[in-house]
Amino acid sequence: MFRNRSEAGRQLAELLRDYERAPDAVVLGLPRGGVVVAAEVARALSLPLDVVVAAKVGAPGNPEFAAGAVAPDGVVTPNERAGFGVEDISRASEEVHRLVEQRLEAFRAGRPPLVLAGQTAIVVDDGIATGLTMRAAVAYLRRQRAARVVVAAPVMARDAKRAFESLADEVVALEAPRDFWAVGQFYADFGQTPDAEVVRLLAEQYDT
Repeated sequence: MFRNRSEAGRQLAELLRDYERAPDAVVLGLPRGGVVVAAEVARALSLPLDVVVAAKVGAPGNPEFAAGAVAPDGVVTPNERAGFGVEDISRASEEVHRLVEQRLEAFRAGRPPLVLAGQTAIVVDDGIATGLTMRAAVAYLRRQRAARVVVAAPVMARDAKRAFESLADEVVALEAPRDFWAVGQFYADFGQTPDAEVVRLLAEQYDT
């Protein structure tokens, strides 16, 4: 069990030492908690840090059920198990895409996004259960012409890790247990990360 996201990020960074000070590598965090982990990774490896926002789209008539996820460019990654067509999800995703754009603007606080084309993009979350938003992020990084995509998290469900091994160029996890109910079960402190903390962490790494 990890004490908190910061400790988990420092441990995860040790598995990513091959990328330390790499001139063609960047670290991206999925908000909110993933940015806390990613900030520790970026700091330990002396790499630039940015954010990639992907948000779940509620199913038509059942907004609590994830029918898909929207990437920063508005492209929807469907949840194949949901049974909805792309058109249905796309209609439901318009408001979510606006939310994604608003979050990106707020988190970056006027700073330009990192250039991803030709880079190794290390995309980090605090844990991966089903991995729907991470899948949307990986697809987005491919569309941005990242040369290599590395999916990294302190803990991943074993099935999710296997799935990402066919989607990413590399998958890095400290733990991939078979028995996985929720990401929070692997943290002593899994409190919600405020938006202000995400803004602060991104600003700190940008200024270094």
